[in-house]
Amino acid sequence: MRLGGGQIEEDAALQTMALVARQKFPFALKNLDRDGTRRTVLRQFVPRRETQQTHPHAFFVQQNTRFETTRLHNDWSASGLPIKTVTYNGRFMIPVLIVDDDADSLELLSAALAQPGISIHAESDPEAAADWVAQHHPPVVFSDLVMPGLDGIGLLERIMEIDPSTDVILMTAHYTIETAVEAIKKGASDYLSKPVSIDAMRAKLAETVARVKRREKAQDLEGELLRHSCFEGMIGHSPRMAELFSRIRRVAPHYHAALIIGATGTGKELIARALHELSPAAKKPFVAVNCSALVETLFESELFGHVRGSFTGATQDKPGLIEVADGGTLFLDEIGDMPLAAQAKLLRVLQTREVQRVGGLTPRKVHIRVIAATHRDLRSLAAEGKFREDLFYRLSLVELNVPRLAERPGDLPLLVRHFVQHFAGQYGKKIRGLTPRAMIVLERHNWPGNVRELENAIGHAAILVMGELIDVPDLPEYLLDNKPGPARTMAASDGLEAVEKKLLIDALAQARGNKSAAARILRISRDTLRYRIKKHGLAEDGD
Repeated sequence: MRLGGGQIEEDAALQTMALVARQKFPFALKNLDRDGTRRTVLRQFVPRRETQQTHPHAFFVQQNTRFETTRLHNDWSASGLPIKTVTYNGRFMIPVLIVDDDADSLELLSAALAQPGISIHAESDPEAAADWVAQHHPPVVFSDLVMPGLDGIGLLERIMEIDPSTDVILMTAHYTIETAVEAIKKGASDYLSKPVSIDAMRAKLAETVARVKRREKAQDLEGELLRHSCFEGMIGHSPRMAELFSRIRRVAPHYHAALIIGATGTGKELIARALHELSPAAKKPFVAVNCSALVETLFESELFGHVRGSFTGATQDKPGLIEVADGGTLFLDEIGDMPLAAQAKLLRVLQTREVQRVGGLTPRKVHIRVIAATHRDLRSLAAEGKFREDLFYRLSLVELNVPRLAERPGDLPLLVRHFVQHFAGQYGKKIRGLTPRAMIVLERHNWPGNVRELENAIGHAAILVMGELIDVPDLPEYLLDNKPGPARTMAASDGLEAVEKKLLIDALAQARGNKSAAARILRISRDTLRYRIKKHGLAEDGD
């Protein structure tokens, strides 16, 4: 419970709280409204250092700054009245949990870590602490290691199941390397020996608060960026994608034939649909044909149509897909797999604007826009005689090249956010995003299947995730291979900077985003690791 200005509804609760406050802290709490319905913020009282030492549990208020204390909170809880979370100056307080079975340690740490914008909750029962984490999702938890019943390691495991993004810092007077290694492996962000350095704890808390604020700001900016980075169903703000979107806008009103070149899963059909939707034929049919999926013997019949009796089984006249697309757009996906005989007929359609059904004698006029797509090198196929050179030049009058996902890594967070929102809605789950260590796993993968592979990976994780954050165990197992892929291997021409960056990425991935563990892997200090992470512009949220 945080006290301070503002109307609070529970009159009876406030009266009880005011009574407790007057009895326990008469030197600090003044100007309480007698009716108990309002609290006046104290502006004159300034606690001195000696006062803090003699009354470590005191509730200090100075110029709208509120410091919650363990003892006052516990007295309030003991009253049996509801605890209502109140915002600070219209902003939510950042919750911090301290767990220790020693009451004196709880009081000392609660007072030592108190600061503006922080809501400290102290808990002596680890089971109750786990329940509190599930309800409030604090960004950082300080926990004793040796406690009766559920010990610190057990609590750590419970917290990691509830919210893997939580920084859990274990404290113990019985430090051993084996226990420290076990704690780090299970997700602890740090391991402190008692007597604990208050300065070190304050520094860690300040670091966490700064990280939470950065993450909230980044999420807001990312959401805004996502809204401004959507183009006809495609997402991207990288220079490569911005140029592609610009070309689509310029080409769409005028093209009659276009060639889209890109690897599997890069979104070639989305680009074709964008060209169609932005063209004058937007209200006409968009007909998509996968050339690699059609049986060669039936290819011409499907594409150009046939007349009754033209071959066995042709019991009636049938229009081909070209006629179906008349007035609109015909999209020929994987045109590199089209048979040579069909290529010749398609070229004639493009030249004459006429289509002749199989077995028919009379050509039919058609007005279509043709968009072809391929992941193959048509120039090389034409040189080998496997693709008609004249058809290639006819189609490539307008050529659009789609970058691989690995070539636009800056778009990865936006795509991840988009797919998380999509699958959260599809499966009816409340998924806020990914943990820092899960994001690191995605960032170091080469994505040979490009955006489609990423979509499948997030869909897989969204099905398995139990909480609000997708963590490493929720991802497909093949992503957890720490071996660098082809795009990540180091060449002899790579400088020391590139080598250093690769080592950092691999160590962070091996440590699943935990900086303390990554620093031990690299045999450098944690401060050095943080400096080099910042230097190379790597993710800063994986504490």
